[in-house]
Amino acid sequence: MMTDDVLIHTNGPIGHISLNRPKALHALTLDMCHAMSAALSEWAKDDAIEAVILDHHEGRGFCAGGDINLLRESALNDGGVSGRKFFHDEYQLNHQMFTYEKPIVAFMDGITMGGGVGIALPCKFRVATENTRFAMPETGIGLFPDVGGGWYLSRLGGRLGQFLALTGARLDGAETLWTGLATHYVPSDMLEDIKARIVERPGRISGILSEPVGTPPEARIEKNALKIAKHFASDTYEDILASLEAAIEDGDDWAQKERDTLGTKSPQTCKVALRQLATSATLTDFADNMAMEYRIGSRVLVRPDFAEGVRAVIVDKTHDPKWDPATPEDTSEELIDSIFAPLPADEEWKPL
Repeated sequence: MMTDDVLIHTNGPIGHISLNRPKALHALTLDMCHAMSAALSEWAKDDAIEAVILDHHEGRGFCAGGDINLLRESALNDGGVSGRKFFHDEYQLNHQMFTYEKPIVAFMDGITMGGGVGIALPCKFRVATENTRFAMPETGIGLFPDVGGGWYLSRLGGRLGQFLALTGARLDGAETLWTGLATHYVPSDMLEDIKARIVERPGRISGILSEPVGTPPEARIEKNALKIAKHFASDTYEDILASLEAAIEDGDDWAQKERDTLGTKSPQTCKVALRQLATSATLTDFADNMAMEYRIGSRVLVRPDFAEGVRAVIVDKTHDPKWDPATPEDTSEELIDSIFAPLPADEEWKPL
């Protein structure tokens, strides 16, 4: 399972995976997912390997997401067959990492979005830096916060997960730490030294990550935490919009900014995301969450909004998507029900 897009080697007691697709900000391909999964399987059986480091080799991203171009081509040309294969195998990797018995240290030193979130958040140690830009921006392209996003976001306090899922807001490293999405914050110029120390003492990862760090910068999102908790309190999308609009009438500039942001998102996938997080919060098994997200992904992939959203935001960069349905009011509960409905038994996602 070799590919030049991910560098895999061992360094003493450490397995090391470095994403190496800098021109695409290390966005994941199917081959990359397979190579990572194969390495983790091999190291799981190797008593000499005590822990795993996950980072990027060069360039300014940690991992900008999944292979959006493949998914769009699939939606347009093969009825979603190859796209579902990508989701299926990517989710297997996400689940493998979530249940991995040896500690994995993810260094989120740069853009960490979409599929990058899916491989960072299952890790026991998640290290943010001043370069971290963390987001789940899928509603802007007619997708939804998948790769386990429902599980992680639904477990944040203060409705932060719902806010991040709907708006696609970007968090910096300090904010990522404050929300609990990162476990540690380390200045980027210390990373190489820290990795070397982990190789020397893999049993002391937590202490190594905690020792050299002073007080991280202020988390800007903390100032808006009460507003987020108030305005994003409902699992009904129309209620959230109404709450923001009432605040706008009172002259709240923050509410105006967030309402404007939501106006650019797919109403369908905003409603999907709210139900996804509400359902995820009730689940006790990560595999059940991934099975649900696979059902959603299988349907949303071939709905009109996905191909249109990618066209407008990524391909043509016109930022003028024509959503279908066009408004929250036109997005029926029956449509959302159909997106969440079980797949035929032989098509359901199951962990390997």
